Amino acid sequence: MNIKEFSSLVGLSSYTLRYYEKIGLLKNIQRNSSGHRVYASKDVTWIGFVKRLKETAMPLDDILVYTKLRELGAESLLQRQILLEQHQKNLRYHIKQQQNHMAALEEKINLYKSGKVG
Repeated sequence: MNIKEFSSLVGLSSYTLRYYEKIGLLKNIQRNSSGHRVYASKDVTWIGFVKRLKETAMPLDDILVYTKLRELGAESLLQRQILLEQHQKNLRYHIKQQQNHMAALEEKINLYKSGKVG
């Protein structure tokens, strides 16, 4: 599929996809005889994973580290696991913080609802 179709499918702009390719996050994109990018289903799967990492607040630099480790193949499995486990730990901490913030907001809202705030 071409960049327009791929962009629509994965929900990222063509600009973002070109940027990801430029920085090495998206690699080995095939080109047709006219030089236009041709994306495959493996690219859809990879970008889906990258988007999930970004949506869980993994820094782009860490995603790039993961990408480079992935290129090394099986010899980097443990390093990738450790990187993902660290991100999981950070994500759990962030979720706990957000739950605490939500509880504080709910408490304040309940005060307003009860009329005990003047």
